[in-house]
Amino acid sequence: MERAEMIQFKKFVEIYEETTLEEALNVQQRMKLKQSLRRNKAKIQLGRRRSMRRMASAEVLKGRANKQAKNIIIKKILKNKQKGDLSYGSRVNLEKQVAKRKGAILRLAKKLLPKVRQKDRTKLQNKGK
Repeated sequence: MERAEMIQFKKFVEIYEETTLEEALNVQQRMKLKQSLRRNKAKIQLGRRRSMRRMASAEVLKGRANKQAKNIIIKKILKNKQKGDLSYGSRVNLEKQVAKRKGAILRLAKKLLPKVRQKDRTKLQNKGK
């Protein structure tokens, strides 16, 4: 039973990643994703708990560093505004601006990687105590 659930979860993650990598979601896709996330909430939580107990892989750490770097760039672009306060059209424009700065994001992520790795290690050390 658990094996089948993990296969479904992996399939869900693949579908989610495909939609996020291609381009911005339209309203219909966003609603479909919302329903799918609500339906798979328990499986997602189960996977999250399992991953919290393990050391993250190098790929996951790079992804975290990229996400942090992207958020730093977004903060610089938006200054004092919040991304959540923007309209969907403004968010699409913001993502286009961020895409133009991909090189800066990669350089920043490379600098952030040791801090991200250290944070993951301390998280695991604190779990044992």
